[in-house]
Amino acid sequence: MEIYKLTDLFPKSEIYGLISQIRRCAVSIPSNIAEGFTRKHRKEYAQFISIAFSSGAELETQLLLSKELKFAVEKDFIKSEQLLNEVMKMLNSFSSKLKINY
Repeated sequence: MEIYKLTDLFPKSEIYGLISQIRRCAVSIPSNIAEGFTRKHRKEYAQFISIAFSSGAELETQLLLSKELKFAVEKDFIKSEQLLNEVMKMLNSFSSKLKINY
């Protein structure tokens, strides 16, 4: 929800650019976690957690770019960045726990 609030501050000319891309990444994270959870094998679940992590990395890059382009003031990014950082830590930890030893 924070990403939607943040991107509402961006210039409307970015509606089909970074706004759309940032929102898709933000939605992709929980979507991949949910989809992976429904899989029958732990290895598949781990793959979807990895995809969610990749979406988080993509989102992080897009937020940095948006900040550099001054689409919103610095303080407007803080909550989204903090939440993303927390989610990335959780995904990293969860991914480590799901790894399969061969």
